[in-house]
Amino acid sequence: MPELPEVEVVRRGLARWVAHRTIADAEVLHPRAVRRHVPGPDDFTQRLKGHPIGSPCRRGKYLWLPLEDTDESVLAHLGMSGQLLVQPHETPDEKHLRIRVRFADALGTELRFVDQRTFGGLSLHDNTPDGLPDVIAHIARDPLDPLFDDEAFHQALRRKRTTIKRALLDQSLISGVGNIYADEALWRARLHYDRPTATFTRPRTAELLGHVRDVMTAALSVGGTSFDSLYVNVNGESGYFDRSLDAYGREGLPCKRCGTPMRRRPWMNRSSCFCPKCQRPPSARVV
Repeated sequence: MPELPEVEVVRRGLARWVAHRTIADAEVLHPRAVRRHVPGPDDFTQRLKGHPIGSPCRRGKYLWLPLEDTDESVLAHLGMSGQLLVQPHETPDEKHLRIRVRFADALGTELRFVDQRTFGGLSLHDNTPDGLPDVIAHIARDPLDPLFDDEAFHQALRRKRTTIKRALLDQSLISGVGNIYADEALWRARLHYDRPTATFTRPRTAELLGHVRDVMTAALSVGGTSFDSLYVNVNGESGYFDRSLDAYGREGLPCKRCGTPMRRRPWMNRSSCFCPKCQRPPSARVV
């Protein structure tokens, strides 16, 4: 699933190609793509017509398109394979095209939502006073947000009394971090994924947040991480951060810091990649 850097790359593309354009009409080609819009496909398309799109917004992994003349937004769930593509009208339809949005101008491009696995979708929601779609009002700020509160995050870690990777993936504590960038930041910080958050001092929390920000900024600079064709930007281009990964996906390869073979362990229906020497577990046994 796309994490903060990948979603931010898509947001920037939409800001360039879609912002402030007025919707002429929309077409839902697969009802599952609007299943989160409870009134259904016809209501979704009718309520979009004639509205200009504002500046695309993001919080963590969540992306939305405000409608400038309303208090509503189109929330995009990219899921595992969702893509928002800006295509010329004459471009043949993609095999897994689910939603098409046309604009009332002569620029010659349209917005397409393509989703192979149909886990994602678009939906229309009321905004909170802060401008967020109401269904994501509980999502915490992300570490690249200027208003992210480092001290509040540290205190939340101490109160939560969980393990550090679980905390990093808890979107109510810190948003935008998923499995890839959690593994990368923990490797950089020399922290095992099962380290209890109750053991974190302020300096240790600050160091970890610094690594989270650094790895996400580095990923952003090369368009995010693409392991297959399912994540692309609005022009259909892949990111290249997979070439720079230090931990994720490197099972059996030598640690770039100490040379010890990297390990991968099952973790919460996912997996964790780590160096057993640089990231020693909280007990004597490597788990």
